[in-house]
Amino acid sequence: MKKITKAVIPAAGLGTRVLPATKAQPKEMLTIVDKPSLQYIVEELVESGITDIVIVTGRNKNSIEDHFDYSYELETTLENDGKMELLGKIQHLSSMANIFYVRQNKPLGLGHAILKAKPFIGDEPFVIALGDDIMHNPENPVSKQMIDTYEKYGASVIGVQEVAVEDVSKYGVVKPVATLDERTVEMTDFVEKPSIEEAPSRLACLGRYVLDGKVFDYLENGKPGKGGEIQLTDSILEMLNDGNKVLAYDFEGKRYDIGNKLGLLKANIEFGLRNSETAEGLSEYLKELNKSI
Repeated sequence: MKKITKAVIPAAGLGTRVLPATKAQPKEMLTIVDKPSLQYIVEELVESGITDIVIVTGRNKNSIEDHFDYSYELETTLENDGKMELLGKIQHLSSMANIFYVRQNKPLGLGHAILKAKPFIGDEPFVIALGDDIMHNPENPVSKQMIDTYEKYGASVIGVQEVAVEDVSKYGVVKPVATLDERTVEMTDFVEKPSIEEAPSRLACLGRYVLDGKVFDYLENGKPGKGGEIQLTDSILEMLNDGNKVLAYDFEGKRYDIGNKLGLLKANIEFGLRNSETAEGLSEYLKELNKSI
């Protein structure tokens, strides 16, 4: 089995749920403590063994490329000022992975964005990491867990977690058919935002996939849905209907939906409490704030 070394990050969305912050900057560049949210995702992929990443962008996303590029003026200034720790952090950005970019020229859905990466991926298995979702598990990155599951069973994998019954209508929910181990089930269906009564389980799809390269055939031949969009879930269902196994893996880790305002605030607070530079001060501030509320 070929080792998985490639990943796709779709980052072409408009970020309407966090307007007006995203009017003039990509939502993927919104800051979590001291790093843009996209950097956390790239770091997760690198820690999972990914060496080549294609980021699918759109208009007004140039700051993403600038962030991961070499910056002569800044690096020279930091070196001249003797700020070697900061210099190391900046240099790390341009060297931690091979990062490529392709534009989604029309907003035609997640499946269309993934399809833009086909020339880069070819027919290899690859990771998809959605730009709205930051996963926290420093001991065992979520993408690594999913790669291990793909390699164990030789089948495409969707990352899921169990959500509250009242929240199933917010997500795509999988229908399991067979249990393979304590965290992995084989699935037969995928229901997008079902009612509580219609939900086949409480296992919700949460932003990480490891897919076989054959998914591109289904994306290319898939029928556009509402608004002319090509949906990734439709192609995954077609793969299932053609007899290809697709697994749902209940990953270990904390997920932050930074595509909405509350999720962004939660991520900043919790990552701030984990950061050695901010943890003590933020903890004291929150204690005092709690007393005054």
